Amino acid sequence: MKIGFIGCGNMASAMIGGILRQGIFSKDEIIVSNLTEEGRARSEKTLGVVTTLDNNEIVRSAKTVVLAVKPQFYEEVLTEVHDSLTTEHTIIGIAPGKTLAWLEEKAGLPLKVVRFMPNTPAQVGAGMTAVCTNDRVSEDELAEILKITDSFGCTEVIPERLMDAAGAVGGCSPAYVFMFIEAMADAAVSQGMPRKQAYKFASQTVLGSAKMVLKTGRHPGDLKDMVCSPAGTTIEGVRTLEKSGFRSAVFEALTAAAEKGKKL
Repeated sequence: MKIGFIGCGNMASAMIGGILRQGIFSKDEIIVSNLTEEGRARSEKTLGVVTTLDNNEIVRSAKTVVLAVKPQFYEEVLTEVHDSLTTEHTIIGIAPGKTLAWLEEKAGLPLKVVRFMPNTPAQVGAGMTAVCTNDRVSEDELAEILKITDSFGCTEVIPERLMDAAGAVGGCSPAYVFMFIEAMADAAVSQGMPRKQAYKFASQTVLGSAKMVLKTGRHPGDLKDMVCSPAGTTIEGVRTLEKSGFRSAVFEALTAAAEKGKKL
């Protein structure tokens, strides 16, 4: 096996989907573990990869192991698979708050350790993933790791001190964007637009606006000013958002998420 996933929830499934779509590994080179037989059968059916209920089988089968469980279960899982780990393994954590040093300490061995901070748009190949590694990971090994993360979106290699910020702006913020899309659609519905059409307008507008930032390289404030005609409808909406504390609310939400991540 080329890679193993301990746990196979939404995030792991999204990552595996990208790996398979881009042909990084084949289905028979990926093994995943599930907590229940129902989950195992679901992973086998939806992903077509090798499945098991035994976390130790993951570690024995693959030298690259992704810990795709909730943060509160990391220590329990690492204790469970300790005797199967070797110094040849690369452990990848995708949970906030679990540092490179913590992962290595709990593994109890001098391992190659990597942290990913992916987000759910990976499900459609449009994820944003932050990556950091310990000093045992070579440049060549990092390049291979980046092939994996690039298969389900974009990747930035960052220092570990920025992982909590990356988790907030990348990992958490899709939820806030979905709320924004829902709110815009609700407003359109209140003006008489059919619900399905309202979601399309709102979603495509967010997608197109994000592409403008990435493709033009222009400051978001500059692009905002382009839309705001003097005494027009858009600037009136901007005034209302500012009056309601729009930017401050976003700032506080991401700050709160980052601080929570540090405590996990």
